[in-house]
Amino acid sequence: MLILQHPFEVGNAKNSARLLHLCVTGSVMATGEAFDAEVLDSLLHADGRTPLLLYPATPDDAGLPAPPPMPALPAEALRLVLLDATWRKSRKMLYLNPALQRLPRLALTDVAPSNYRIRKAHAPHQLASLEAAAQALGQLEGVSGQFTRLLDAFDGFVAQQAAYVRA
Repeated sequence: MLILQHPFEVGNAKNSARLLHLCVTGSVMATGEAFDAEVLDSLLHADGRTPLLLYPATPDDAGLPAPPPMPALPAEALRLVLLDATWRKSRKMLYLNPALQRLPRLALTDVAPSNYRIRKAHAPHQLASLEAAAQALGQLEGVSGQFTRLLDAFDGFVAQQAAYVRA
C-alpha cells in the first residue's frame, strides 16, 4: 500500500492515515501535493506491483483522461494507492500528478457508513482514509471481514480522540 498524504494532514490530530501506515506491514507513506515524476513513479511501481488508485470515478467533463480498466490480477500483485486529503485537496493532488491520472481506479462499492464520529462528514458514505483502505482491501481480496482488526484499531483511535474532546 502506498499512502500519499497531503501536507495539510500531517499535523492533524485526527490523522487516520498515520494509523493505517502503522498497522499495514510494508506500507509506504509519502507527503506532498505535487510529486516529482520520477520519485512518484518509483513509489508507484516498487516491488514490481501494479498500482491501483483508490478513487471514485471522475465526471467526463473534469478534464482528466479516462483511467485504464482495472487489471485482472490477484490482490497480492497490486499496490493500493490512497490519497489522504480532503476531497478538494485530493482532487488537486490528482490534477497535479499526471502519473496518478493514468492509474486504473478502484471505486468502493456497498460502502458501510463511517464510524469516524470525531469529524464532520457531509454524507454517511464519506470515510476516513483508514476505513476506505480497509473496505478497499476487503473488496480486492473478496473477504470483507478480514480487516476487522484494522477497523478495531481505528475504533480505539476514534474513542481516544473523542475522550480528549470531552475532557
